[in-house]
Amino acid sequence: MALPTAYVSWSSGKDSAFALYEAGRFGLARITGVLTTINEVYDRVAIHGVRSTLLDRQIFALGLPCITVPLPSPCPNDVYETRMAHACAQLKSQGIEQIVFGDLFLADIRAYREEQLAAAGMHAVFPLWQRDTAVLAQTMIASGLVAHIACLDPHRGRTASFIRWSRREMFSAPIAVAIGETVERDGFVFTDVVPC
Repeated sequence: MALPTAYVSWSSGKDSAFALYEAGRFGLARITGVLTTINEVYDRVAIHGVRSTLLDRQIFALGLPCITVPLPSPCPNDVYETRMAHACAQLKSQGIEQIVFGDLFLADIRAYREEQLAAAGMHAVFPLWQRDTAVLAQTMIASGLVAHIACLDPHRGRTASFIRWSRREMFSAPIAVAIGETVERDGFVFTDVVPC
């Protein structure tokens, strides 16, 4: 039986990257591309704040097509939903059946994603859902994943990371970076991870 085709919701971080890896490893889907939201004002990956130039390096190393969804800043929810619905319709028209997410917790976010994709005639896949974070972190490191903290919510202790793989399970080659300036904006702490 053929695997369903899927895109990965690509945040440029460790969780979306590992979800891509695990979806392939466990035979959950045939990954054919990635979907990324871009902050139109800053030309960076939405939420994580990773530069588009670094995202481009990741996408090149993945060897997969990428659909980017430009978002205003700030982004009202109705604008987000309209633009994402358009992107999902585009994917659906290409025969894409699923979107893979790197979410671990937050049942309300999962339910929201499932509802939005169901409206587009698609399904959500969560390969990392409710996995023990200590074990997951060890598994990620053992796989060759290298992460650099790019965004931190100091009030909730949540991090988002730019990632690269030191072996070729995912990226065709490691991505060289330098760590740049750290700033605080909109309640988050961002560290610029600059491609070399």
